[in-house]
Amino acid sequence: MNKISATILTYNEGRRIEACLQSLRDIADEIIVVDSYSTDNTIDICRRYGCKISQRRLAGFGAQRQYATSLTTHSYVLAVDADEVLSPALRQSLMTLKSEKIEHRVYAVSRQNFFCGYAVKHCGWYPDLQIRLFDKRYANWNLRDVHERVIFRDSVRPQRLSGDLLHYRCDTVEEYTVKQLQLAEIKANVLATDDSTISPVTPKIKAVKAFLSMYIGSAGFLDGHVGLAISHHHYKATKHAFAKARTIQKQNSCHTSQHE
Repeated sequence: MNKISATILTYNEGRRIEACLQSLRDIADEIIVVDSYSTDNTIDICRRYGCKISQRRLAGFGAQRQYATSLTTHSYVLAVDADEVLSPALRQSLMTLKSEKIEHRVYAVSRQNFFCGYAVKHCGWYPDLQIRLFDKRYANWNLRDVHERVIFRDSVRPQRLSGDLLHYRCDTVEEYTVKQLQLAEIKANVLATDDSTISPVTPKIKAVKAFLSMYIGSAGFLDGHVGLAISHHHYKATKHAFAKARTIQKQNSCHTSQHE
């Protein structure tokens, strides 16, 4: 039977991590957890499930995922998040794959995203195809701080697995707001390094475009008030990211001028 290593990044995921770990039973032959120094019971739960735990400060999601991959024993790596659960259909696909010859180097899976318990079908949130199972000898994560992805040779074509990866993004609107702003802070640092100067009107323009792209372009309006809420949060997070990036650019510019 083929062996699969699973990797999970965690930080204070005590409320969700157990459901994730339960869904990996009989699928993962080892589970690598890279924890960013949780202060809740995340580590205790992971220990109960026999996970191999390493603690490391988060310095960008791509680098963290790549580090987790480097700790795995087996060639095939299944990357999941602490707030994700394998659906029964996806578990069956993976069980079948484990018992047969694995013929592909990378596998794609559709991700069903939930907003406060609501399964979102639009807003670009479904099918939200993700490369989550790959042969680490031929593929690995890039080093992007946000919006990281698995990279591989152009000649490789991902094989799609049946079933969904269930992603429970938040239980409350407040929780989602906090997560979006945290990601915006990381994105701001990336944007600030761009050679293009961010003008005073750029944050608002980018935010409006982001809202329209999600609500109209990705048919978020078809998800009713949920689609509107998600699109509005996308607007606020985008505006915050560019505004913060502009502030960083100005600070860096002043610092440079002082040393000239």
